[in-house]
Amino acid sequence: MIKNAVASLMVRLHHLPLPRAAPASTYRHHHHHALHLPPPASVPLRPAAGAAMSTTAEQAVADQKRALRTEVRRALKALSPDQRASEDLAIQTTILDSSWFKASKRLCAYISCQQLREVDTSKILAECLPSSPGQEELAKDLYVPRVEDKNRNMRMLKITTMDDLVKNSMNILEPSPVDASGNDREDVLSSSSPIDLFLLPGQAFDRTGRRLGRGGGYYDTFLLKYQELAKEKGWNQPLLVALSYSVQIMEEGIIPVNSTDVPIDALVSSSGVIPISPTALERM
Repeated sequence: MIKNAVASLMVRLHHLPLPRAAPASTYRHHHHHALHLPPPASVPLRPAAGAAMSTTAEQAVADQKRALRTEVRRALKALSPDQRASEDLAIQTTILDSSWFKASKRLCAYISCQQLREVDTSKILAECLPSSPGQEELAKDLYVPRVEDKNRNMRMLKITTMDDLVKNSMNILEPSPVDASGNDREDVLSSSSPIDLFLLPGQAFDRTGRRLGRGGGYYDTFLLKYQELAKEKGWNQPLLVALSYSVQIMEEGIIPVNSTDVPIDALVSSSGVIPISPTALERM
């Protein structure tokens, strides 16, 4: 059923107009197969005399993204509870056993939401937080998302326990803006130290680093802000790692991108780690 849905999607997407992408740069997989990373945009920058053409191209990308999200949601809904649980366990075990996760000291991670059918992160979060009083030195600095408004503004706030989370209007867990003492939580954008790792959700991914979100633009907007901050501070960029169920991994060329889409460094599925960027190949 899932294979048929993806095949049907590929046929429909090929009938939607999409601007031709610029020549792709090449990354090399750890098995020495060439991977072609897409350029930052499939939509050209808007020329003064070609605004109408650019707008049409942007709309074509938006239409393709919308169609792909619909098909992926169907595929995720078709996953049995047993298969989801099996993949959740395999993905989290792979991450928890990895040298790059163990070496990380400060990270941003999403709080998984079952109703959104996101890969579970509960075991990963538990590993980051102190398990009992006196264990703080063994814990990692953990920042999790809080959506501020409907204009793509999202903050990553530090938590020290799962009790720091409250349900928002969408019934999704996120950190309260202040701690139990009434103090503002530390915002990662205001922190004096860089993060090592960013664990990302999404709707669809491919092996060249493309990521399709839910359409709100919150993660891409935040990532662009953080990358700019790290550049200004002279920090190393964090490793961007997405967590994916098997049905969310698309063939190359299926996921359309535009100038605001941030590529990922690596992908973790139930089959293991897929390093993509040179940074991932070096650190993973």
